[in-house]
Amino acid sequence: MTKVLNIAMIGGGFMGKAHAMAYATMPMFFWPAPARPRLKTIVDVTADLAETGRQRYGFDEASTDWRSVVARDDIDVVDIVTPNDSHAEIAIAAAEAGKHIICEKPLARTGAEAKTMLDAVEKAGVVHMVAFNYRRTPAVALAKKFISEGRIGRILSFRGTYLQDWSADPNGPLSWRFQKKIAGSGAVGDIGTHVVDLARYLVGEIVAVNALVKTHIGSRPVQSGGFDQLAASDRSGKGPRAPVDVDDEMIALVKFAGGAFGSIEATRNAYGRNNFITFEIHGDQGSIAFNYERLAELQVMFASDPADARGFRTVYTGPAHPYGAALWPIPALGTGYGETKIIECHDILSAVVKGETPSPNFRDGYQISRIADAILRSGEEQNWAFIE
Repeated sequence: MTKVLNIAMIGGGFMGKAHAMAYATMPMFFWPAPARPRLKTIVDVTADLAETGRQRYGFDEASTDWRSVVARDDIDVVDIVTPNDSHAEIAIAAAEAGKHIICEKPLARTGAEAKTMLDAVEKAGVVHMVAFNYRRTPAVALAKKFISEGRIGRILSFRGTYLQDWSADPNGPLSWRFQKKIAGSGAVGDIGTHVVDLARYLVGEIVAVNALVKTHIGSRPVQSGGFDQLAASDRSGKGPRAPVDVDDEMIALVKFAGGAFGSIEATRNAYGRNNFITFEIHGDQGSIAFNYERLAELQVMFASDPADARGFRTVYTGPAHPYGAALWPIPALGTGYGETKIIECHDILSAVVKGETPSPNFRDGYQISRIADAILRSGEEQNWAFIE
């Protein structure tokens, strides 16, 4: 009989929707499922929001008290999808209560804060994962497979970007993502950490960075109402404004432990770019390129190709590729953001059932937070920052 794991989700916004969808549909894709998730309790900041989340996402119960929920004996997994400033408090309490944990990225606002979370889960011996879901895109996992097999040889360089335009308008509202006390940082932590995760996953550990960091828009309209407005399409330019104290854009040179070097760029102020996550990796035996806005495609070129066929070719991911057997039966039939969350859900529940440590886990999240700290430090000091 398939094991049932009771899920408590703390937070019910955009990410809550993504995670709830993954729990509901994971067994439809991965069968037999490693476990059947039961959406037990959802927690939000008001009773109305919690009850809306319960009805909308299919939870059994709603609550506004996360502390009592994570302490309950009938909760197996705590899923943290709240703003960054509450990740540590919730995760530490959940670990002390013996709960397995998945936490949205970035793990914490700083490396020091992330270390408290890592210490708590390791002391408690619970399973832990940080939700850098883009590495679970089948094309990205295929790139990892090719690299691990030596298909492009020794890696020479990595170039990665995450470009968006949702905050390019100066009249876009002052989301919590623009407030250091809540977010910790801006583009660096919000989206740059995704590229750092991909770089570490595909190439290896980052040991040094040299960055430029910039805030383009110094103030934004204060939001009305209690619901956080993410998109700049919700303009409110005539109201009172408040300061932005985080970065809007960064670009960093990076050095890897294995000898490769490259660059990472992240901005939320690039008009015309929606979710432009890209990487290009060059090895001494070939190259790989990826663009998330065409996420079913991986561009590959191998030096062993005959001279009359040299150049990038497109591989459309499907059943023959990582995770493909559980998804759709025809290559390029259609995968998206939702599928990466479904795979993520499968992997955390598999780890809980097997008692294994998944990847990326809180140790990865801690290291990524340290790299983010180094990027910000380098941007301020204008020199190389080293990550020991």
